[in-house]
Amino acid sequence: MGEELKAPKKIQLAMYWAASCGGCDMAVLDVNEKILDIAAVADIRLWPIAMDYKYKDIEKWADGEIDVCLFNGAVRNSEQLHLARLLRQKSKVMVAFGSCASFGGIPGLANLHCKKTIFEAVYGYTASTVNPEGTTPQTHTHVPEGDLHIPEFFDDVYSLAQVIPVEYYVPGCPPTPETVMTAVNAIATGNLPPVGSTIGISKAVCDECKRTKSDKPGIVEFHRPQEIFVDAEKCLLEQGLTCMGSATRGGCGSLCPGVNMPCRGCYGPMPNSLDVGADALSAMTSIVDAAEEGDARAKVGKMVDPLGTFYRFTLPVSMLRRAARPLQG
Repeated sequence: MGEELKAPKKIQLAMYWAASCGGCDMAVLDVNEKILDIAAVADIRLWPIAMDYKYKDIEKWADGEIDVCLFNGAVRNSEQLHLARLLRQKSKVMVAFGSCASFGGIPGLANLHCKKTIFEAVYGYTASTVNPEGTTPQTHTHVPEGDLHIPEFFDDVYSLAQVIPVEYYVPGCPPTPETVMTAVNAIATGNLPPVGSTIGISKAVCDECKRTKSDKPGIVEFHRPQEIFVDAEKCLLEQGLTCMGSATRGGCGSLCPGVNMPCRGCYGPMPNSLDVGADALSAMTSIVDAAEEGDARAKVGKMVDPLGTFYRFTLPVSMLRRAARPLQG
Protein backbone atom coordinates (compact mmCIF):
# COMPACT_ATOMS: atom_id res chain seq x y z
CA MET A 1 0.00 0.00 0.00
CA GLY A 2 2.91 2.36 -0.56
CA GLU A 3 5.82 3.64 1.45
CA GLU A 4 5.72 4.81 5.05
CA LEU A 5 3.96 8.14 5.28
CA LYS A 6 5.95 11.19 6.31
CA ALA A 7 4.88 14.78 6.75
CA PRO A 8 6.72 17.85 8.13
CA LYS A 9 3.83 18.55 10.49
CA LYS A 10 0.52 16.93 11.22
CA ILE A 11 -2.21 17.57 8.67
CA GLN A 12 -5.51 18.87 10.00
CA LEU A 13 -7.97 16.46 8.41
CA ALA A 14 -11.78 16.47 8.24
CA MET A 15 -14.04 13.78 6.80
CA TYR A 16 -17.74 14.22 6.19
CA TRP A 17 -20.56 11.94 5.00
CA ALA A 18 -23.39 13.37 2.88
CA ALA A 19 -25.79 11.47 0.57
CA SER A 20 -24.08 8.10 0.46
CA CYS A 21 -24.21 4.61 1.93
CA GLY A 22 -21.28 5.05 4.30
CA GLY A 23 -19.04 2.72 2.34
CA CYS A 24 -16.43 5.44 1.81
CA ASP A 25 -16.04 5.82 5.57
CA MET A 26 -15.64 2.07 5.83
CA ALA A 27 -13.02 2.21 3.07
CA VAL A 28 -10.84 4.38 5.30
CA LEU A 29 -11.02 1.68 7.97
CA ASP A 30 -10.33 -1.01 5.34
CA VAL A 31 -6.71 0.12 5.22
CA ASN A 32 -6.45 -1.93 8.45
CA GLU A 33 -3.20 -1.28 10.36
CA LYS A 34 -2.33 1.53 7.93
CA ILE A 35 -4.88 3.64 9.85
CA LEU A 36 -2.05 4.07 12.40
CA ASP A 37 0.11 5.59 9.66
CA ILE A 38 -2.68 8.01 8.84
CA ALA A 39 -3.03 8.93 12.52
CA ALA A 40 0.73 9.54 12.66
CA VAL A 41 0.57 12.26 9.99
CA ALA A 42 -2.94 13.65 10.51
CA ASP A 43 -5.09 15.00 13.31
CA ILE A 44 -8.62 13.88 12.43
CA ARG A 45 -10.71 16.90 13.40
CA LEU A 46 -14.07 15.71 12.07
CA TRP A 47 -15.38 12.24 11.29
CA PRO A 48 -19.12 11.83 12.03
CA ILE A 49 -19.02 8.04 11.83
CA ALA A 50 -16.43 7.90 14.62
CA MET A 51 -16.59 11.22 16.50
CA ASP A 52 -19.34 13.32 18.06
CA TYR A 53 -19.24 16.85 16.69
CA LYS A 54 -21.89 19.57 16.45
CA TYR A 55 -22.34 22.27 13.83
CA LYS A 56 -21.30 24.90 16.37
CA ASP A 57 -17.94 23.17 16.80
CA ILE A 58 -17.20 23.40 13.07
CA GLU A 59 -18.45 26.99 12.90
CA LYS A 60 -15.90 28.00 15.55
CA TRP A 61 -12.98 26.87 13.39
CA ALA A 62 -11.03 29.63 11.65
CA ASP A 63 -11.36 29.83 7.89
CA GLY A 64 -8.75 27.55 6.33
CA GLU A 65 -7.98 25.87 9.65
CA ILE A 66 -8.49 22.43 8.10
CA ASP A 67 -5.75 21.44 5.65
CA VAL A 68 -7.75 18.78 3.81
CA CYS A 69 -11.39 17.72 3.86
CA LEU A 70 -12.36 14.34 2.43
CA PHE A 71 -16.04 14.85 1.56
CA ASN A 72 -17.94 11.74 0.53
CA GLY A 73 -21.50 11.56 -0.71
CA ALA A 74 -23.61 13.53 -3.15
CA VAL A 75 -25.54 16.66 -2.20
CA ARG A 76 -29.25 15.84 -1.99
CA ASN A 77 -30.67 18.25 0.59
CA SER A 78 -30.16 21.63 2.24
CA GLU A 79 -28.29 20.25 5.25
CA GLN A 80 -25.69 18.60 3.02
CA LEU A 81 -25.33 21.79 0.98
CA HIS A 82 -24.85 23.82 4.15
CA LEU A 83 -22.11 21.47 5.41
CA ALA A 84 -20.42 21.39 2.01
CA ARG A 85 -20.24 25.20 1.97
CA LEU A 86 -19.18 25.39 5.61
CA LEU A 87 -16.41 22.83 5.22
CA ARG A 88 -15.28 24.51 2.02
CA GLN A 89 -14.88 27.72 4.01
CA LYS A 90 -12.93 25.98 6.76
CA SER A 91 -10.68 23.88 4.48
CA LYS A 92 -7.67 24.74 2.36
CA VAL A 93 -8.15 21.69 0.13
CA MET A 94 -11.45 19.97 -0.66
CA VAL A 95 -11.38 16.40 -1.97
CA ALA A 96 -14.43 14.75 -3.56
CA PHE A 97 -13.94 11.32 -2.02
CA GLY A 98 -15.70 8.39 -3.68
CA SER A 99 -18.12 8.09 -6.60
CA CYS A 100 -21.05 9.92 -5.03
CA ALA A 101 -19.09 13.08 -4.27
CA SER A 102 -17.15 12.88 -7.54
CA PHE A 103 -19.99 12.11 -9.97
CA GLY A 104 -23.29 11.94 -8.04
CA GLY A 105 -23.06 8.17 -7.66
CA ILE A 106 -25.99 5.84 -7.05
CA PRO A 107 -28.03 8.64 -5.36
CA GLY A 108 -27.71 10.54 -8.63
CA LEU A 109 -30.02 8.06 -10.35
CA ALA A 110 -32.80 9.87 -8.51
CA ASN A 111 -32.39 12.52 -11.22
CA LEU A 112 -34.54 10.22 -13.34
CA HIS A 113 -37.41 11.66 -11.31
CA CYS A 114 -38.30 14.85 -9.46
CA LYS A 115 -39.10 15.49 -5.82
CA LYS A 116 -42.85 15.29 -6.44
CA THR A 117 -42.79 11.85 -8.10
CA ILE A 118 -40.32 10.49 -5.53
CA PHE A 119 -42.51 11.60 -2.64
CA GLU A 120 -45.61 10.22 -4.35
CA ALA A 121 -43.94 6.82 -4.60
CA VAL A 122 -42.28 6.65 -1.18
CA TYR A 123 -45.16 8.13 0.84
CA GLY A 124 -48.03 7.10 -1.41
CA TYR A 125 -48.44 3.92 -3.38
CA THR A 126 -45.65 1.53 -2.33
CA ALA A 127 -46.99 -1.81 -1.09
CA SER A 128 -45.88 -1.26 2.52
CA THR A 129 -47.15 2.34 2.80
CA VAL A 130 -50.32 3.20 4.72
CA ASN A 131 -50.77 6.96 4.37
CA PRO A 132 -54.43 7.75 3.55
CA GLU A 133 -53.93 11.48 4.17
CA GLY A 134 -51.00 11.67 1.76
CA THR A 135 -48.73 13.26 4.34
CA THR A 136 -45.22 14.09 3.14
CA PRO A 137 -42.23 15.52 5.05
CA GLN A 138 -42.34 19.28 5.63
CA THR A 139 -39.33 21.43 6.38
CA HIS A 140 -41.18 23.04 9.32
CA THR A 141 -43.79 21.34 11.49
CA HIS A 142 -45.30 22.52 14.76
CA VAL A 143 -46.02 19.88 17.41
CA PRO A 144 -47.05 20.34 21.06
CA GLU A 145 -43.43 19.99 22.13
CA GLY A 146 -42.24 22.75 19.79
CA ASP A 147 -41.18 23.32 16.18
CA LEU A 148 -39.51 20.57 14.16
CA HIS A 149 -37.09 21.45 11.36
CA ILE A 150 -35.77 18.99 8.79
CA PRO A 151 -33.64 19.61 5.69
CA GLU A 152 -35.23 20.59 2.39
CA PHE A 153 -35.24 17.76 -0.15
CA PHE A 154 -33.94 19.08 -3.49
CA ASP A 155 -35.35 18.28 -6.91
CA ASP A 156 -31.87 17.33 -8.11
CA VAL A 157 -28.91 15.36 -6.80
CA TYR A 158 -25.56 17.15 -7.25
CA SER A 159 -21.94 16.10 -7.29
CA LEU A 160 -19.75 18.05 -4.87
CA ALA A 161 -18.10 20.16 -7.59
CA GLN A 162 -21.53 21.28 -8.82
CA VAL A 163 -22.09 23.19 -5.55
CA ILE A 164 -18.61 24.20 -4.32
CA PRO A 165 -15.06 24.40 -5.72
CA VAL A 166 -13.16 21.11 -5.44
CA GLU A 167 -9.39 20.65 -5.72
CA TYR A 168 -9.10 16.86 -6.16
CA TYR A 169 -11.12 13.73 -6.86
CA VAL A 170 -10.67 10.23 -5.44
CA PRO A 171 -13.07 7.88 -7.27
CA GLY A 172 -14.48 4.48 -6.33
CA CYS A 173 -17.55 2.89 -4.78
CA PRO A 174 -15.84 2.77 -2.45
CA PRO A 175 -12.19 3.63 -3.16
CA THR A 176 -10.01 0.58 -2.59
CA PRO A 177 -7.58 0.60 0.35
CA GLU A 178 -4.77 1.05 -2.17
CA THR A 179 -6.53 4.10 -3.64
CA VAL A 180 -7.11 5.54 -0.16
CA MET A 181 -3.45 5.16 0.77
CA THR A 182 -2.29 6.61 -2.57
CA ALA A 183 -4.44 9.68 -1.90
CA VAL A 184 -3.34 10.02 1.74
CA ASN A 185 0.31 9.61 0.76
CA ALA A 186 0.00 12.28 -1.93
CA ILE A 187 -1.63 14.65 0.55
CA ALA A 188 0.84 13.91 3.37
CA THR A 189 3.91 14.39 1.19
CA GLY A 190 2.54 17.29 -0.85
CA ASN A 191 3.14 15.28 -4.03
CA LEU A 192 -0.17 16.30 -5.54
CA PRO A 193 -1.17 16.61 -9.21
CA PRO A 194 -2.50 19.89 -10.66
CA VAL A 195 -5.69 21.22 -9.09
CA GLY A 196 -8.75 19.62 -10.66
CA SER A 197 -7.04 16.26 -11.10
CA THR A 198 -8.15 12.80 -10.12
CA ILE A 199 -5.68 11.17 -7.75
CA GLY A 200 -5.02 7.80 -9.35
CA ILE A 201 -4.04 6.23 -12.64
CA SER A 202 -5.07 7.25 -16.16
CA LYS A 203 -5.50 3.78 -17.65
CA ALA A 204 -8.81 2.01 -18.15
CA VAL A 205 -10.08 -0.95 -16.16
CA CYS A 206 -9.55 -3.03 -19.32
CA ASP A 207 -5.82 -2.32 -19.04
CA GLU A 208 -5.80 -3.86 -15.57
CA CYS A 209 -8.06 -6.79 -16.49
CA LYS A 210 -6.27 -10.12 -17.08
CA ARG A 211 -9.06 -11.68 -19.15
CA THR A 212 -8.21 -12.71 -22.70
CA LYS A 213 -9.55 -10.59 -25.56
CA SER A 214 -10.12 -11.64 -29.16
CA ASP A 215 -8.53 -9.95 -32.15
CA LYS A 216 -11.97 -9.73 -33.74
CA PRO A 217 -14.49 -9.49 -30.88
CA GLY A 218 -18.20 -9.83 -31.53
CA ILE A 219 -21.24 -9.73 -29.24
CA VAL A 220 -23.87 -12.23 -30.39
CA GLU A 221 -26.37 -11.41 -27.63
CA PHE A 222 -26.49 -9.31 -24.47
CA HIS A 223 -27.02 -11.07 -21.12
CA ARG A 224 -27.26 -10.34 -17.44
CA PRO A 225 -24.64 -12.16 -15.31
CA GLN A 226 -27.13 -14.60 -13.77
CA GLU A 227 -28.38 -15.74 -17.18
CA ILE A 228 -25.20 -17.45 -18.36
CA PHE A 229 -22.31 -19.55 -17.13
CA VAL A 230 -19.48 -17.03 -17.27
CA ASP A 231 -16.18 -18.12 -18.77
CA ALA A 232 -13.60 -17.22 -16.12
CA GLU A 233 -10.90 -16.48 -18.70
CA LYS A 234 -12.65 -14.72 -21.58
CA CYS A 235 -13.44 -10.99 -21.81
CA LEU A 236 -16.83 -10.35 -20.20
CA LEU A 237 -17.90 -7.91 -22.90
CA GLU A 238 -17.28 -10.55 -25.56
CA GLN A 239 -19.58 -12.85 -23.60
CA GLY A 240 -22.39 -10.34 -23.95
CA LEU A 241 -22.17 -8.79 -20.48
CA THR A 242 -22.46 -5.00 -20.32
CA CYS A 243 -18.97 -4.39 -18.91
CA MET A 244 -17.96 -0.72 -18.58
CA GLY A 245 -14.24 -1.49 -18.32
CA SER A 246 -13.23 0.06 -21.63
CA ALA A 247 -14.68 3.47 -20.68
CA THR A 248 -13.90 3.48 -16.93
CA ARG A 249 -10.80 4.78 -15.19
CA GLY A 250 -8.76 2.01 -13.60
CA GLY A 251 -7.15 1.91 -10.18
CA CYS A 252 -9.44 -0.69 -8.63
CA GLY A 253 -7.32 -3.61 -9.81
CA SER A 254 -10.20 -4.88 -11.96
CA LEU A 255 -11.83 -6.36 -8.87
CA CYS A 256 -15.31 -6.96 -10.31
CA PRO A 257 -14.24 -8.63 -13.58
CA GLY A 258 -11.88 -10.70 -11.46
CA VAL A 259 -14.89 -12.38 -9.82
CA ASN A 260 -16.97 -12.75 -13.03
CA MET A 261 -18.94 -9.52 -12.58
CA PRO A 262 -18.85 -6.81 -15.26
CA CYS A 263 -17.38 -3.43 -14.38
CA ARG A 264 -20.16 -1.00 -13.43
CA GLY A 265 -18.11 2.16 -13.88
CA CYS A 266 -17.62 3.32 -10.28
CA TYR A 267 -14.17 4.85 -10.90
CA GLY A 268 -15.74 7.22 -13.39
CA PRO A 269 -14.79 8.43 -16.84
CA MET A 270 -11.39 8.30 -18.44
CA PRO A 271 -9.43 11.58 -18.69
CA ASN A 272 -10.80 13.92 -21.37
CA SER A 273 -14.03 11.93 -21.69
CA LEU A 274 -17.05 14.08 -22.48
CA ASP A 275 -19.58 11.46 -21.38
CA VAL A 276 -18.73 8.03 -19.96
CA GLY A 277 -22.11 6.56 -20.88
CA ALA A 278 -21.72 7.55 -24.52
CA ASP A 279 -18.17 6.14 -24.52
CA ALA A 280 -19.29 2.78 -23.13
CA LEU A 281 -22.33 2.55 -25.39
CA SER A 282 -20.18 3.29 -28.43
CA ALA A 283 -17.64 0.63 -27.44
CA MET A 284 -20.29 -2.03 -26.90
CA THR A 285 -22.42 -1.39 -29.96
CA SER A 286 -19.35 -1.20 -32.22
CA ILE A 287 -18.68 -4.91 -31.72
CA VAL A 288 -22.24 -6.23 -31.97
CA ASP A 289 -22.21 -9.19 -34.36
CA ALA A 290 -24.92 -8.20 -36.83
CA ALA A 291 -25.08 -8.16 -40.62
CA GLU A 292 -27.92 -5.65 -40.87
CA GLU A 293 -28.96 -2.54 -38.96
CA GLY A 294 -32.28 -4.10 -37.95
CA ASP A 295 -30.52 -7.09 -36.43
CA ALA A 296 -28.16 -4.79 -34.53
CA ARG A 297 -31.06 -2.74 -33.19
CA ALA A 298 -32.83 -5.89 -32.02
CA LYS A 299 -29.78 -7.14 -30.15
CA VAL A 300 -28.97 -3.80 -28.54
CA GLY A 301 -32.64 -3.46 -27.61
CA LYS A 302 -32.32 -6.47 -25.32
CA MET A 303 -30.08 -4.57 -22.93
CA VAL A 304 -31.80 -4.25 -19.55
CA ASP A 305 -31.96 -0.71 -18.12
CA PRO A 306 -29.41 0.93 -20.44
CA LEU A 307 -29.56 4.30 -18.69
CA GLY A 308 -29.00 2.72 -15.30
CA THR A 309 -26.18 0.66 -16.80
CA PHE A 310 -24.28 3.40 -18.59
CA TYR A 311 -24.91 6.18 -16.05
CA ARG A 312 -25.07 4.16 -12.85
CA PHE A 313 -22.59 6.45 -11.09
CA THR A 314 -22.37 9.51 -13.32
CA LEU A 315 -25.83 10.77 -14.30
CA PRO A 316 -25.59 14.19 -12.53
CA VAL A 317 -22.28 15.05 -14.28
CA SER A 318 -23.20 13.56 -17.67
CA MET A 319 -24.47 15.39 -20.72
CA LEU A 320 -27.93 14.12 -19.77
CA ARG A 321 -27.76 15.48 -16.18
CA ARG A 322 -31.33 14.41 -15.41
CA ALA A 323 -34.59 13.25 -16.94
CA ALA A 324 -36.97 15.84 -18.37
CA ARG A 325 -39.04 17.57 -15.73
CA PRO A 326 -42.83 17.17 -15.82
CA LEU A 327 -44.74 20.11 -17.24
CA GLN A 328 -46.01 22.51 -14.59
CA GLY A 329 -49.59 23.74 -14.37
